[in-house]
Amino acid sequence: MLKIEDLNVYYGAIHAVKGISLSIPRGSIVTLIGANGAGKSSTIRAVAGLVRNVKGKIVYTPPEGEPVNLVGKAPEEMVKLGIAMSPEGRRILPHLTVEENLQLGAFIRNDRDGVERDRDHVYELFPRLKERSWQKGGTLSGGEQQMLAVGRALMSQPHLVMLDEPSLGLAPLLVKEVFDIIGEINALGKTVLLVEQNAFAALKIASYAYILEVGSIVLEGRGEDLLKDSRVKEAYLGG
Repeated sequence: MLKIEDLNVYYGAIHAVKGISLSIPRGSIVTLIGANGAGKSSTIRAVAGLVRNVKGKIVYTPPEGEPVNLVGKAPEEMVKLGIAMSPEGRRILPHLTVEENLQLGAFIRNDRDGVERDRDHVYELFPRLKERSWQKGGTLSGGEQQMLAVGRALMSQPHLVMLDEPSLGLAPLLVKEVFDIIGEINALGKTVLLVEQNAFAALKIASYAYILEVGSIVLEGRGEDLLKDSRVKEAYLGG
């Protein structure tokens, strides 16, 4: 579904991503793991069209359609192609209600009945959002805001869902709940690209994983294999 070849991302003089190549097969959960500054978020921001100084290829093949090189395309074009992102820090609109935030996620759609069905499905995935549908986004707890950010991403009917640090700042119980939901999203047929610092939780659900350090891939493999790898245990899983 998504193939990245020799990707380089720059912020001025900073070379944040250094010639990485990776593949996200359709129907999989692929995770990018690494410390702050490893280049994880820069990679998915490049896929989402949120970084302009990008070199290399990002080739996306929709379920029905020809391969498209995403480099140089605007963020709204990505959404129309079936790519949605839940950004780091949630970035919900605090002065709008839960319902309004979700409706904004469907801004490219004009099938009102379909939008309502998908909103109801988001409420099934996240019952707490339904209970708080009238509430301003800024008054939600951190965990509820994360659920809203993920739900909003689903409202565009994406084929590829990119999640940037969905467990950041959440209590352990909520972390488990969020990762259970990621598994459910994948079971619906969505492909998931997951950026995470919580290596243990990410590797437990990932079909495949890439470990980044200072903008380069230093290790890759199946999630279950990397969970047992002594180098990963020492560096990311507390020995």
